[in-house]
Amino acid sequence: MLQDFKKFILKGNVMDLAVAVVIGAAFAAIVTSLVKDIITPLIGIILGGVDFTGLVLTVGDAQVMYGNFIQSIFNFIIVALAIFMFVRILMKFQRKKEEVVEEGPAIDAKEALLSEIRDLLKNQKTL
Repeated sequence: MLQDFKKFILKGNVMDLAVAVVIGAAFAAIVTSLVKDIITPLIGIILGGVDFTGLVLTVGDAQVMYGNFIQSIFNFIIVALAIFMFVRILMKFQRKKEEVVEEGPAIDAKEALLSEIRDLLKNQKTL
């Protein structure tokens, strides 16, 4: 059982997942700092201050702090927008990189067909 567990832990997928979680946590810290320290203050300057945390509903001795909830939703939207913009920029750079790699000498239709036949024959031999 211990050997099986060791094999499971050392599999590529588990290790990749562990690395992704660590990098994701570090990236989350960066995005949170971006939103908290840069974007939210800029929006606050433009809108005259964005802080809902002071909104409280008092019922008897209990306080319902719905302002914190609204602020969390607002922060989530800003974080999601920041990540969306980052991913869009990253994908744009990746597409440009792929376009540069794909460009090359033009191959006419006959050469492309012969290349496909060659590849199919190679694959057939390996089966």
